[in-house]
Amino acid sequence: MQITILGDGPLGRAVADAAREHGNDVLVLGRPLSGQHDRSLLVASDVVVEASRPEAVATNVAAALDAACRRVVIATTAWTVDRDLVEGLLVGHGAAAVAASNFSIGVALFGRLVDRAVELFGHIEGFDPYLVEWHRRAKRDRPSGTARDLTARIVAGHPALATSDDLEVVAIRAGSSPGMHLVGFDAPGETLELRLTARDRSAFAAGILAAADWLVRDDRPAGLHPFDPIVDALLTGGAVAA
Repeated sequence: MQITILGDGPLGRAVADAAREHGNDVLVLGRPLSGQHDRSLLVASDVVVEASRPEAVATNVAAALDAACRRVVIATTAWTVDRDLVEGLLVGHGAAAVAASNFSIGVALFGRLVDRAVELFGHIEGFDPYLVEWHRRAKRDRPSGTARDLTARIVAGHPALATSDDLEVVAIRAGSSPGMHLVGFDAPGETLELRLTARDRSAFAAGILAAADWLVRDDRPAGLHPFDPIVDALLTGGAVAA
């Protein structure tokens, strides 16, 4: 594939390294001085990976579509205020995008484990659920997109929780941690915790490349797609590279 990555930060560079290791041609573009990427730099792209900043997502997707790219992976978080706009752009151009708050395959499976844990502990009196997430000092969104997704899962499955405000959520911003998420259930006599710790961004890069592979293997319906179909394909041994 010819993969163009919009964003030259830590995530963009991690995706570029992984993509090159898999034999792909890669172009990484940092923030354009004009505010919009040059169309001529994008026209050869099989897939555009958006890995920049929340406020740039809609503009960058529009630039990719203007360059006739019809496959996009949106790896940036905290851009949901523009979700309807981006969805409309994709559908209007007959383009498909995979978007997720976290492209780690481990995180995707972690969420399914959390669903099952909530199903079990939510029906036993005395076990209080809670969530802790820790990211590097410079991470801007608080709580993280992954923590918001986990919160939604817990609230949806727990009979004692009516809204996200009913769940204790702690966000830590310190040091250089690429990401830790912990879901726990505490009772007077015991505590159970599920924890996932990212050691580096290679886990995110692997999922992003799997999403790109999924997009190019078949014609996907126009619009935004979640990460779940890619994870399902990997679990069933489908032809998706990770």
